[in-house]
Amino acid sequence: MTKRIFHAICFVALGVFFACAIVFMGMLYDYFGGVRRSQLKNQTELAARAVADEGMDFLKGLDAGEYRITWVDKDGTVLYDTKTDSADMENHLEREEIQEAFADGYGESSRYSATLMERTLYCAKRLPDGTALRLSVSQNTLLTLFLGMAQPVCMIILMAVVLSLVFASRLSEHIVAPLNRLNLEEPLSNEGYDELSPLLRRIDAQQRQIKYQSDELRRQRREFETVTENMAEGIILLNAGGTVLSINRSAEKLFGTDRACIGKHILSVNRSAELSDILRRFEDGQHAEKVVALSGGRYQLNINPVITEGTVSGAVLLALNVTEKENAEQMRREFTANVSHELKTPLHTIAGCVELLANGMVQEKDTMLFYRQIQAQAERMIRLVEDIIRLSHLDEGAYDMKREETDLYALAKETMKTLSAEAARMDVAMTLEGEAAVMQGIPQLLQSIVYNLCDNAIKYNRAQGSVTVTVKNNADAVSLSVADTGIGIPPEHQQRIFERFYRVDKSRSKELGGTGLGLSIVRHAAKLHHAQIELKSVEDSGTTVTVVFPKIVRVAEIQPES
Repeated sequence: MTKRIFHAICFVALGVFFACAIVFMGMLYDYFGGVRRSQLKNQTELAARAVADEGMDFLKGLDAGEYRITWVDKDGTVLYDTKTDSADMENHLEREEIQEAFADGYGESSRYSATLMERTLYCAKRLPDGTALRLSVSQNTLLTLFLGMAQPVCMIILMAVVLSLVFASRLSEHIVAPLNRLNLEEPLSNEGYDELSPLLRRIDAQQRQIKYQSDELRRQRREFETVTENMAEGIILLNAGGTVLSINRSAEKLFGTDRACIGKHILSVNRSAELSDILRRFEDGQHAEKVVALSGGRYQLNINPVITEGTVSGAVLLALNVTEKENAEQMRREFTANVSHELKTPLHTIAGCVELLANGMVQEKDTMLFYRQIQAQAERMIRLVEDIIRLSHLDEGAYDMKREETDLYALAKETMKTLSAEAARMDVAMTLEGEAAVMQGIPQLLQSIVYNLCDNAIKYNRAQGSVTVTVKNNADAVSLSVADTGIGIPPEHQQRIFERFYRVDKSRSKELGGTGLGLSIVRHAAKLHHAQIELKSVEDSGTTVTVVFPKIVRVAEIQPES
């Protein structure tokens, strides 16, 4: 504050000084300029009378001194000039002062030379014979005058600056002294400026309020820690400035800190932009929430300000684990978008075919092609809806399906028979190897696993390719392996092929009538049997999918997928 007062006084003093100096020099310059013009006018009158009486004889013997005399004829030709040979001078008829002299008998003007940094004053008078006599004299500009007086002006400025600094320093210290002596522990006991009384009363009231709030916060913190110490959610208690007052064990783990953070600002624990944003809103007394990444998961940070007598006195920061919720929500959004997209294509095809048929735009010989196209797209929609229903049933746990002893080898054999026509159409040979393998499971789901794996192996195979299904009966598990000689799966896609609607080659999959849900159904069905899926694939060489089932699955272990 002392510096601000000091600077203000200095600036005001120097500003007043420079303003006065500029005004004074301007007025002085204008005064001497007027005197100069008056003298030039008088000299012009005297010289005009002399030239009118004596003519050129007067001019040739005259010492003009600082004045320049120019005699101009009626047509603007220069008859005589005291500084330059008149024969070398240009016509002066266009000069302002000459024109005024010829018109009114007397004229004057001034012109500024940026090169010489001076102003020249001109006075011209018409003589009785019609010619004009002009006198001119140079006058220094204000800048030239200032530069000429630079030394005394600098001395005056230096004296003004020194005096301003001295007086400003003493005056600012005198003004601030009562403020520096304030006793903030007892604000009302201070004596000083009357203007400070409202501030001191406010400080005293705030101190009493802060003390009360601090005591209350300490009591609440003890209660808060007792209640929240064993909660799974992270909870942090902050004061009005964002300093950590309390933190439970869960929050310590999430933010990677310990009790040493108590008494420090929350941003020293975590400097994320999301946390900074909700802290700014909390300082304004607003509730705020953000989702951030902490400890390998997604957590929702909720901050609720504590308002006491209309003032924000603290806040409660709550960290809730929303990782599973966000993942489930993302899956639902993707599933809805994919279902809509998958249904839209066949519907548009059907609508287009029907419109062409209804408008009679199809030749009789081609109508059967359009009917078959409508039938194919309708069957594709039916398969898609059936797969969605089946997948939804699996998501719910399929508790209504009965588990029973099932021979996986026999089931695979029957399933392969249903795909023999498709395999023949695609020119793919199917082979079943292995032995009888009895396990406890849900026949419908086991059949779905075999069917979808074999169906994919056929669709994404090559002409004259092969599909080999192998069933092995081990001591504690049954394995199902489906190997093909098809196009294979690129390494970057192998982790995602079991996702819903995920396709490696979208165009080929749609041409083959795939719904994009087959492998997702396999994954869900395998999970309900506590089975493990292994995938081995080499691009352009083939793919092998192996599902390993435990022989006995306890019903109590079955959990629906979240």
